[in-house]
Amino acid sequence: MREIAFVKMQGIGNDFVMVDALQHPLGDTDLPTLARAMNDRKFGIGGDGLILLERGDKAAFRMRMFNPDGSESEMCGNGIRCFAKLAHDHGHSDSETIEVETGAGLLKLTLEPDGQVRVDMGLARFKRGEIGMSGSADDQFVDVPLLASVPGLIGTAVSMGNPHLVIFVPDAKAIELERVGPELERYTEFPNRVNAHFVQVLDRSTLLQRTWERGAGATLACGTGACASAAAAWLTGRAESTSRVHLPGGVLQIEIQPDHRVFMTGPAEVVFEGVYEPSTH
Repeated sequence: MREIAFVKMQGIGNDFVMVDALQHPLGDTDLPTLARAMNDRKFGIGGDGLILLERGDKAAFRMRMFNPDGSESEMCGNGIRCFAKLAHDHGHSDSETIEVETGAGLLKLTLEPDGQVRVDMGLARFKRGEIGMSGSADDQFVDVPLLASVPGLIGTAVSMGNPHLVIFVPDAKAIELERVGPELERYTEFPNRVNAHFVQVLDRSTLLQRTWERGAGATLACGTGACASAAAAWLTGRAESTSRVHLPGGVLQIEIQPDHRVFMTGPAEVVFEGVYEPSTH
């Protein structure tokens, strides 16, 4: 395997290995294997995912995202903000607004004057069939008691193009993520696994969130998860339609419109650039 130019980026601590495949096509590279190697924090670059900037079929650009375990994710909220900055920094777009094709559909991103990126994340969806859950497609999964090793957990399922299970708890910091996270990631009603979020309502416009991401484990932030948590809090009457979601890596501003369309605003930053030379071992 040849050398691969990359940019390491992060959005509120959710870090990614970014590859501009327009400038550096990957050809027939085994992408799951590459993702596992590049995201390895001991023997690779280290990251919560590998993100590729490609030419789209339905828009100018397409984002593909691979988890550290090699599985491909439909979308990544923090990652797509980094994607927008990469496309702009590499001269692929001189517009403040770009449209990106993702596994969750077409998304519109705007680079704000202060360096933040505002993303139209599309609709929050609550039906089982839209989330990819088992059971009746038209039913919702809202404030449902969970069969888990930790008693008393109640979950609400949301799709932001990828599946989320939002669990409201009185103290998010008290949750043993490493113990209960893997269990809920493989919760029986989510055949393709699910991102699990433990959310504490601080007030009606402020949420505190800790996340266990499918294929990645505990992460400092999850953008689509913050959108799902805010949407679940709004749907169940716990919070207003606009809220600030505090994650271990930083804060995201989430706005939910009456039609369930969600907007997310947050930062995207370059950490360093380099060239990855695959191991010969």
